[in-house]
Amino acid sequence: MPKDGNSNGKHFLIGHSPKPSNDDDAALVDETNPEDINVPQSYRGPRLSVPLNLNQVHSLINAFKKKQQLHAKYVLLVLHEARKILIKRPTVQHASTAISKQITICGDLHGKIDDLFIVFYKNNPPAVDNPYVFNGDFVDRGQYSVEISVLLFAFLVIFPNEIYINRGNHEDNIVNMRYGFIKEIMNKYKEHATKIIQLFSDVFSWLPLATVIDDKVLVAHGGISDRTDLEYLANIDRHKYISALRPPTYSGGQYDPRAGDSDIDEQVDVKEWRQILDILWSDPRPNMGCAPNAFRGGGVYWGPDITKMILEKHDMELLIRSHECKPEGYEFAHGNKVLTIFSASNYYEEGSNKGAYIKMGTNHKPELFQFTSGKAHAGRKLTTRQRLSHIEESALQDLKSTILAHKSELLTAFVKHDPLNTGMLEAGIWCDCMNTVLEMELPWRSLRHSLVKHAEGGQVLYNTAFEELSIKNTKLVSFVLFL
Repeated sequence: MPKDGNSNGKHFLIGHSPKPSNDDDAALVDETNPEDINVPQSYRGPRLSVPLNLNQVHSLINAFKKKQQLHAKYVLLVLHEARKILIKRPTVQHASTAISKQITICGDLHGKIDDLFIVFYKNNPPAVDNPYVFNGDFVDRGQYSVEISVLLFAFLVIFPNEIYINRGNHEDNIVNMRYGFIKEIMNKYKEHATKIIQLFSDVFSWLPLATVIDDKVLVAHGGISDRTDLEYLANIDRHKYISALRPPTYSGGQYDPRAGDSDIDEQVDVKEWRQILDILWSDPRPNMGCAPNAFRGGGVYWGPDITKMILEKHDMELLIRSHECKPEGYEFAHGNKVLTIFSASNYYEEGSNKGAYIKMGTNHKPELFQFTSGKAHAGRKLTTRQRLSHIEESALQDLKSTILAHKSELLTAFVKHDPLNTGMLEAGIWCDCMNTVLEMELPWRSLRHSLVKHAEGGQVLYNTAFEELSIKNTKLVSFVLFL
């Protein structure tokens, strides 16, 4: 096993690591003890034991490539071993390239295990000389969130000094209820699902919120705001936030924003909560300053002036973030000071985007590698119906939310091409408007059938893109503006 990070100089950590109460810790261990679960002789998957070793992790990879399901006993075992390590990690962790001379950064994977296998094939799996940062959102939407989580946490146990896992906005039990992870666990693990869900929720709350590489590169899932303070963030007891959308109250409960209480400042540490929301949920924009990120439900849109201010404040050179699908798998912004990395290819549908990962050396210049998984349909053109069948409903809902967030800009563009105010546009013009305003090069011609209604002549009824979401988001928008 690798030596402790503080003794070999591989990395160093700042801030304090919050500790669970003895009673809560004992109760969780007792309620989710893998030793309470028997494995039948008929089980043909990997059998794990403590201490975990590299051979066992390789057996997991081989099993998952064959789409074999790991027994519930061993899922709990890996989670408990990873939890022991994460509890000791500070909220802001530091990595160094002094020994390895390089480090790899991956973005959102969202349960798409084939993308992770491609990264490991092209870049080799984690090792003492091959450290990785996984920048959150490895669960939800895809079919193999459990398997990706188990692999990442198993590698963390084997290489605790070489694996850095940041929390994303989807490592959150409230978000998991909506976007598929909890449903996946229930479908796969039936009678043991409750224990696994309980332990995953706890482990996610122990994930650090950011990683700093060589004191010069900040890696965080969403981004920053004008109030981001890494020293303040490092001293937050992150474990209290089982869900970033339901912050802990002073009385020990969870605050529910949907209740519409006006006395939030009397119940919640709003300053602390904002720090967490901003780093998990924010998005960069070309406009100066900060504005509420209304459709996401938290965080901000921040501009290049904020990037400059926060990087200078912390004497850093670059912010690497994820959180947004990009056609090429990556995108630079704010004078190349912000780099978005997204590692789930074919996110909206087959061919919609590439995945990418970053390789960074001691000079902190990012080298980008692109890939695409899911070539099963190569060699034949998919019909619209077949292409749309690949769209994941939760990803489509996010796209609809993005459309709502840009309603005013889109309507301005639509009306410009509709001087008679008919409410209709030719499909080609509508697609051009979507591409220009949203700056998202997606297959709008096929996606439009899931986004808008059409007239008998085939024209797009452009106002219908906002109808369903406007009702759903009214209360959410007002809450975020209140924050």
